[in-house]
Amino acid sequence: MEMLWFWLVSVMVAIYVVMDGFDFGAGILHLFVAKTNEERREVLGAIGPFWDGNEVWLLAGGGSLFLAFPKVLASGFSGFYLAMWLVVWCLMLRGISIEFRSHVQDGLWRHFWDAAFAASSLVLPVLFGAALGNVLRGVPVDASGYFGMALWTDFRLGSHPGILDWYTVLIGVFALVTMAAHGAVYLGWKTGGPVQARALGLARPLWNLVIVLWLASSLATYVANPSIYQNLAKAPLAWLGTLIFLGGLGTVFVGLQRERHLMAFLGSGAFILGILAATAANVFPVMLKSSLDPAFDLTAYNASVGQHGLRTGLVWWCIGFPIAIGYLVFLFRFHRGKVEAAAEGEGY
Repeated sequence: MEMLWFWLVSVMVAIYVVMDGFDFGAGILHLFVAKTNEERREVLGAIGPFWDGNEVWLLAGGGSLFLAFPKVLASGFSGFYLAMWLVVWCLMLRGISIEFRSHVQDGLWRHFWDAAFAASSLVLPVLFGAALGNVLRGVPVDASGYFGMALWTDFRLGSHPGILDWYTVLIGVFALVTMAAHGAVYLGWKTGGPVQARALGLARPLWNLVIVLWLASSLATYVANPSIYQNLAKAPLAWLGTLIFLGGLGTVFVGLQRERHLMAFLGSGAFILGILAATAANVFPVMLKSSLDPAFDLTAYNASVGQHGLRTGLVWWCIGFPIAIGYLVFLFRFHRGKVEAAAEGEGY
């Protein structure tokens, strides 16, 4: 049951990254692909029906973590307290920027909120990527199950690192470029005209950079935590995840070459899902690796609630998850086709 819940939490987090990732990417790129007010309204219209619903997956993943592995959630929140608050503020700023930019028909007002939207969309993938880097590298969890960390120290690996060091910054940059590339193919699919042309013009260079950063991050991960690759031989799901993300990567380039933009977007999503699945399979059952002593690791087995709680939660998960997926499918079917900028005073 602990293994099942480890994967349920991983699945919901991965869905969040794919779904909120494309509107992060749209936010990162919108100052570059949209030059006029109407074009920026077109970008916001492309993500408008989805962005707030996408964030529900973050709540669902966090709620599932609280239900099944409360020790991991408690330890992570206490150790990453400052970083968590930065995430919360950036999430709020994105939402406020989207909703407020058209409340006043003034150029300065709109430029301010456009810049705020771009900045918060850029910072969030870096923070989430750095968080993943900390999980892979290890944090100073002690015998009590808790840890404390400065935002940065000397940027070196060690038993008492900061949240940011050369490795976690690299993973953060990899996440940032991946989200930007994901957003580029999404805008290539959902928009038209100059916005689509600019987005597709950025898509291929961004995906080429994703490949470079993926190779660099894979090598850096071996330096930071060699045990991850040692687990590869006994983790068949890691091989499956590897096939998925490599297949997704190839699908992105084929879709761009053939101008099949939905194919490219689906390939982008598969790349993200596959790389997260392979990572989760390689670290299982460890959820928070201790940089002090492996005996202090928080795992799916020593940090879970009792079997009764896991079984009861599974019943509710089996009810709620299909409803969430059904709503997601409905949204994309209802808002299918190319988006157009709303008239002034309507929508975004």
